[in-house]
Amino acid sequence: MWPQKRCRSFGYNMESLDIALAMMAAVGISGALARMLPAGIPLPLIQIALGFVIAGVFEEGVELDPDVFFLLFLPPLLFLDGWRIPKEGLWREKGGIIQLSFGLVLLTVLGLGLILHWLIPAMPLAVAFAVAAIVSPTDPVAVSAITRKVPVPKRLMSVLEGESLFNDATGLVAFRTAVAAVVTGTFSISHAALSFIWVAAAGLATGVVVTWGLSRARTAVVKRVGEEPGAEVLLSLMVPFAAYFAAEYISASGILAAVSAGVTMSYVELSGSSSALTRMHRQSTWNVVQFALNGTMFVLLGEQLPGIYTGAVEAIAETGHHNPLWLVVYALVICIVLGVFRFGWVYASVRFEGWRKRRRGIPFPEVGAGMMMVLTLGGVRGAITLAGVLTLPLVLNDGTPFPARDLAILLAATVIITSLVLASALMPPVVKMLRHQSSGIKREQQEYLAVQTAREAAERALQEEVDRLTSEFPDAREQDLLSSVAERLLADIRAVSAVSELGLPDEWLAHEKRVEQRMRLAVIDAARQSIFALARQHKISDELAREMVARLDMEEVRNRH
Repeated sequence: MWPQKRCRSFGYNMESLDIALAMMAAVGISGALARMLPAGIPLPLIQIALGFVIAGVFEEGVELDPDVFFLLFLPPLLFLDGWRIPKEGLWREKGGIIQLSFGLVLLTVLGLGLILHWLIPAMPLAVAFAVAAIVSPTDPVAVSAITRKVPVPKRLMSVLEGESLFNDATGLVAFRTAVAAVVTGTFSISHAALSFIWVAAAGLATGVVVTWGLSRARTAVVKRVGEEPGAEVLLSLMVPFAAYFAAEYISASGILAAVSAGVTMSYVELSGSSSALTRMHRQSTWNVVQFALNGTMFVLLGEQLPGIYTGAVEAIAETGHHNPLWLVVYALVICIVLGVFRFGWVYASVRFEGWRKRRRGIPFPEVGAGMMMVLTLGGVRGAITLAGVLTLPLVLNDGTPFPARDLAILLAATVIITSLVLASALMPPVVKMLRHQSSGIKREQQEYLAVQTAREAAERALQEEVDRLTSEFPDAREQDLLSSVAERLLADIRAVSAVSELGLPDEWLAHEKRVEQRMRLAVIDAARQSIFALARQHKISDELAREMVARLDMEEVRNRH
């Protein structure tokens, strides 16, 4: 039995910052531990363990407010995932993503709910459906954390990432519907269906509208007063919260709004309207935000475990058992059922899709057991499940305690831990058995196209800039300088000009430097715009475009200073 914890509020009225600083320190320490410990131990499990230590050994923890958690953590992280997810794969695998995001979630809610009610008769059917609903959606943060060090094939990653971004709405709507049925004692299928349609469609539309509107306003301001990198970064941090608040205000899905805002932001970025310095500042800021929030979420999860366990052991008596080992039995049954449902759905959908396309004469690549296992193991649960289950009300409308609340929370937490452990242990060897070269070959082809296009654009821009400078500096000596600089740039040689070694005045050398800088910046900008154009035309992936533009941005910043 764990001792009574001294909890401090982590909501709107936080009494002190010491626990928050301790959690941030744990996040920082987890990064060092991940490099020190044997390979294969994922960072999320280390962070969960540190949170567990904080709560259990030091008897110090935080009282997690789920509403505040949803607001502070999920919008920026989901926004960033939507922003950075490769859109090419998202659209290509949209059929599989939709099937997993909606069909599999509904199957899990119905099937697992009935099994839970049969396994635990003391748990009302509506509560069982609520537990099944909240453990059904996968978590994009947990998925990316597990797959970051595992070379999952691009096609499979597109499916896993896309599913984790869009299945939250289905799971949360089903969860809230089941909870409402428990609290009020009423349930309407038609109302639930209409509610889901509105929540999903309005949430997606809100994210698009908010991001597009803010980007248009930003463009108008920049044209008038110029661009300030700090303000640009601050605006990007505000977008996910603005989309989330707007969607929740109209009773839509704030989570889907944050996701669609991120996807829309990636297309706004391809316009190339921001400066190189702004993009670099924005990328570095978001990298820090991602690391800090990801780590804090898993530390919080670990911190909640002792209290969850204590409450569930007390609640086990409600099921007719007094041995805490029955908790393990329940958790194992849930995890097995989730795995069987997921594998069965993946198998059936892949076979059906293959049959449908072959019937129409469309080639369909063979999907082996290894790929199906990766898709099954990739169904990792995380913070969304924990935060959602913690929103279960304490009492019903008549004042009686919510039935099996502590047990439901423990079962959800166990599913999270188990899915993380299984994915971490089993996914690397399964992935090693796969032999996927097509995605690598395609990326090489795209990169070759991007490099060649950028080079051609740079050469044209250099020639145009030389022509403009020639008209500005008609003097013969100026002409020689222009030719020398142009040749040096074409050869991409950074050696000191031979002209500078002839003992010419410093003013002339400074002038030469300015001319060279101007040419280089013109070349870099032309190359960058050509990359943006290829991405907008879907000839290269936005992921590759982002990488190449980042390198060009660094080159521009280096040449400006």
